[in-house]
Amino acid sequence: MGSFLSRNEFPVEGRTILITGGSRGLGLNAARQLAEKGANVIIVARNETKLQEGVAFISQGARTPGSQRFHHIAADVTTSAECARVVAEAIAWNNGSPPDIVWCCSGSAYPTLYIDTPPEQFQAMMDSNYFSCAYMAHAVLNAWLRSNPDGASPETPAEPNAGPRPARHIIFTGSFVSFYSFAGFTPYSPSKAAIRALSDSLSQEMNLYAAAHPNIPRVRVHTVFPATMPTQGLDEENRVKTDLTKALEEGDQILEPDEVARRAIRGLESGEDLVPTSTIIRLVMTSVLGGSARGGFWKGLVNTLLGWIVLVVMVFIRWEMDTKVTKWGKQHGSSGMIQQKSK
Repeated sequence: MGSFLSRNEFPVEGRTILITGGSRGLGLNAARQLAEKGANVIIVARNETKLQEGVAFISQGARTPGSQRFHHIAADVTTSAECARVVAEAIAWNNGSPPDIVWCCSGSAYPTLYIDTPPEQFQAMMDSNYFSCAYMAHAVLNAWLRSNPDGASPETPAEPNAGPRPARHIIFTGSFVSFYSFAGFTPYSPSKAAIRALSDSLSQEMNLYAAAHPNIPRVRVHTVFPATMPTQGLDEENRVKTDLTKALEEGDQILEPDEVARRAIRGLESGEDLVPTSTIIRLVMTSVLGGSARGGFWKGLVNTLLGWIVLVVMVFIRWEMDTKVTKWGKQHGSSGMIQQKSK
């Protein structure tokens, strides 16, 4: 039993990992830590200079520098054509084989009150957060699963008695607001909730291919839910965020990107489908799991019991948040900003 519970469900040594949004923040730190575990890494982002700096940083942590390889691809992954190009280039660089693991870390936020948000930002956030995941997953899953014209499996069957091949993994990146949103994140939270919905249904679809093609690697689908991180992205958010939203966020747990990456990888190694990286995210997640995969019987049981408790607590949390917003409106008006009283 002990060996089963301690089994690594996310082995990466000698495997190739593609990470979008890999030039900074969570993506960059995850890439470095995976390199330290022996992975070959491809990072994808828009800025060529940042990519070059990122590859230099990642390669410094290589477990076996003589055999590990690192690469970067400049691309805008908000379009399906670019995602297809990225996967094709990754396959060519990886000696004709698709990457074993794809982690979608790219994204952006524009946290403002809904009617104050420029309409183009609604599309921009869906593109950068949801569609960057959906298009990349579509491209890589076609490389992994699409049958040849004759209907044969896209890969050579495993040798007899070779044992099961390591699973392939798609990892999306959600947010606390995938589970619970509040004033100021209304334009942003739907794009993160959509990622969770994509993960839930896609993970079930993968059972179809696992059953129909038992000789090719199983595909696991995960979503990581990062804690707030003190990054350039957070600085950019805070420049447009209202005072009201900042007040509602008080008490939020802030973790450095390297710690969030460490917790995320640890969760993946333990086999979690949904991977919270802070206590508050884990607790809120248990209250809204619905039909999500629950990580097996024992984890599912614990999450269900926690969910019953948190469901009651959430009634009071929602009441408290509503009360704060109402009080704010009476004191400061509807701008979301603190109004200085004239003398």
